[in-house]
Amino acid sequence: MKSYLLNPPFVPRYSRNSRWAARCRGGALYYPIWLSYTAGVLEKEGHSVRLVDAPAWDWNIEHVKADVKKFKPDLIVAESNFQSLSNDVKVTNEIKNESKAVSVQVGPPGSQFPERILNDGVDIVARFEYDFTIRDIAKAIEEGKNLEDIKGISYKENGRIVHNPDREFTSSEELDEIPFVTEVYKEHLNIKDYFLGHTLYPMVQIFTGRGCPNQCIFCSWPETLMGRKHRVRSVENVVDEFEFVVNELPEVKEIFIEDDTFTINKKRIKEICSEIKRRNLRIAWSCNARADLDYEPMKAMKAAGCRLLDVGYESGSDEILKNIKKGITTEDSKEFTKDARRAGLMILADFVFGMPGETKETAEKTIRFAKKIRPNLVQFAVATPIPGTEFYDYVKDNNYLLVDDLEESLDEEGFQKCIVSYPNFTKDDIENYVERALKEYYLRLSYIPTAIKIILRKNGLQELKGMVMSAKVFMKYMWRKKL
Repeated sequence: MKSYLLNPPFVPRYSRNSRWAARCRGGALYYPIWLSYTAGVLEKEGHSVRLVDAPAWDWNIEHVKADVKKFKPDLIVAESNFQSLSNDVKVTNEIKNESKAVSVQVGPPGSQFPERILNDGVDIVARFEYDFTIRDIAKAIEEGKNLEDIKGISYKENGRIVHNPDREFTSSEELDEIPFVTEVYKEHLNIKDYFLGHTLYPMVQIFTGRGCPNQCIFCSWPETLMGRKHRVRSVENVVDEFEFVVNELPEVKEIFIEDDTFTINKKRIKEICSEIKRRNLRIAWSCNARADLDYEPMKAMKAAGCRLLDVGYESGSDEILKNIKKGITTEDSKEFTKDARRAGLMILADFVFGMPGETKETAEKTIRFAKKIRPNLVQFAVATPIPGTEFYDYVKDNNYLLVDDLEESLDEEGFQKCIVSYPNFTKDDIENYVERALKEYYLRLSYIPTAIKIILRKNGLQELKGMVMSAKVFMKYMWRKKL
């Protein structure tokens, strides 16, 4: 059984697997992480797999067609996201028609718009998490069985759309069964193609758990991909992958843990850190974190090689934090920041303009807050409502959504643009605050000491290289915006 897993061509360096799915102003390019986990599951079952990342390889549709013709797959699995959905379906259909393989569309849109995707010509839609679903589809095709017993898929039968029952989300035990995604990266991809501005280069991205029980109204993956029930890999399994990276990918400078909720279980954090130290694994790592983590686990993380926390502060206004059900306050964030600094951990602070209730006053609070807490790095973004989220329903129901299709949330070069406008805080206001905040934070003299401290840290040369790479793309973006 031959399976062709495709991250389809779109705009250059399109990060389809980032949470906002766009080109990144700092030059980041995410791994096709979900397809890579699927590749590992299929290969474990003995299938022949070709994993193609067109945005990373600068491939267009003709490159893909030629490659498909050479590989001759039985099954085509193409990733999609809301911002590129029409393009992704079109690419899938073109290569399906040339290869005569069975086509499957995967990714967040599959859980929200399966009918649209099927009516546009794709054979099967895999809803929500899909690595084990694709395994079952491949087995059915290989054995000549029908699709009725495969959970989590939608398909057409005699012209009628059939939605099989949802698949249960993966259990913790199943997560331990999946081959390390870093093994797949080593076999199929070039790790030097991928870059995150807040990590050392080159890096790898992994999951140690899936699902998020928090209730943030804007977050897509818990609603469209992997659910709210939190499941985790065992401590031994996680640290085994760290050891694999150290031994088999020695060029990797950092591991980034992509879990939405890695820091939710403080006992597990300490156990992972203790095991990393026990095995004497010397590699930098970083993770997403919530601003409710206290000093003791931070201290353990630092001692085990943790370098940076990527934190969703979201806003400097408690009113906005309450509106988006963030579950933290600005005082929590201040205390968290002090503890992280005391533990010696760097912070990438993520802020968003344009959430429900946003005004010029709350936006000003966010800029002042960012300057006050002084994170090492910051990101400011426009709020993008993703189908399936409470935020999307809110702006759509109140006529604050300016477009009918999320594909209009990207400009012609693939950068994020604002598609929300409120009566007292317009689309132009939101975009202007994003650009102003970026300028005021990074282009001020008082940021220079922060930048110098980053360079003077351990791995200072690597820190400097990452900053230069991000700065080049960022300044080009700012020049493009004529700021």
